[in-house]
Amino acid sequence: MGKPRDFYEVLNIPKNSSPQRIRKAYKTLVKQWHPDKHPISTKPEAEAMFKAIAEAYEQALIEIQGKPLFVDYDSGGGVGAPNRSRSRPPAPAPAASFRGEEDNRKPRSQPKDVHHTSSSQKSGFGSNSAPASRKPPPLERKLECTLEELFNGCKKEISFDRDVVVNGSVIRKEETQKIKVKPGWQKGTKITFEGMGDERPGCLPADVIYMIAEKEHPFFKRVGDDLVLKIEIPLVNALTGWTFSFFLITGEKMTLSFRDEIIHPGYEKVMEGHGMPLANKKDRRGDLRIRFQIRFPTKLSEEQRNVIQEALKNGC
Repeated sequence: MGKPRDFYEVLNIPKNSSPQRIRKAYKTLVKQWHPDKHPISTKPEAEAMFKAIAEAYEQALIEIQGKPLFVDYDSGGGVGAPNRSRSRPPAPAPAASFRGEEDNRKPRSQPKDVHHTSSSQKSGFGSNSAPASRKPPPLERKLECTLEELFNGCKKEISFDRDVVVNGSVIRKEETQKIKVKPGWQKGTKITFEGMGDERPGCLPADVIYMIAEKEHPFFKRVGDDLVLKIEIPLVNALTGWTFSFFLITGEKMTLSFRDEIIHPGYEKVMEGHGMPLANKKDRRGDLRIRFQIRFPTKLSEEQRNVIQEALKNGC
């Protein structure tokens, strides 16, 4: 930021401001300039401004109090006893982290774990501000999505109750969280809300994990990034040709014709790029695999047998 500016100018307050006004200005500015609230293009500027605001706040307190005080950057601006080792704020941690796992069947799968971090979990204290020593196992819940929601992506709002510690007492509180389901996510993908589980005195709050569950689709079955569509076809059409129509997962109508092809048991028609989106791989999709089940007649007359035998005896 070049030459350091006057701390009153950085905090945008007049000189000789009261400590209360200094603290109020600091809290407002750190919320405005926190790097996690800025896009990548402006993040360097936000980080520099965030640091300058913290330094200006510290200088203002030193001038008013006449002695150095440490600023509790983790809790958002509280003031404590002298401690020179904390005269600089730690590098701001991202609000969420993202981990990926590879699909066992194909290398082109999506991330499996998405993390959302709560403020109490970052600071290492529960809501009652007591140091936490233990952490209970996470609470797991299912988040059901239709195949269309996993294809297009969607936003889900979830509500759940949890125990929280308030002034030493445990009370029940309703929480509401939003989850952005990205196109291409598969069943088993985990969304973790760190520290959003039940609280107990002397313990870290548990994590809450939501796991994507895929609702059964009436027509399509998902296999990795591919979609499988099963079609039943009469034997006569499998041998002599067939035209049929169906709807893709996008809702688009598709028509296929078979004239020169014999649809035999195990035959599969692959339509590249008509499957599920590949998570984190823009404009790429899996394939649509059409698998045919041939419907054989249960009875044949003697005349039909003779005709079929005559027609096929030289070709098979």
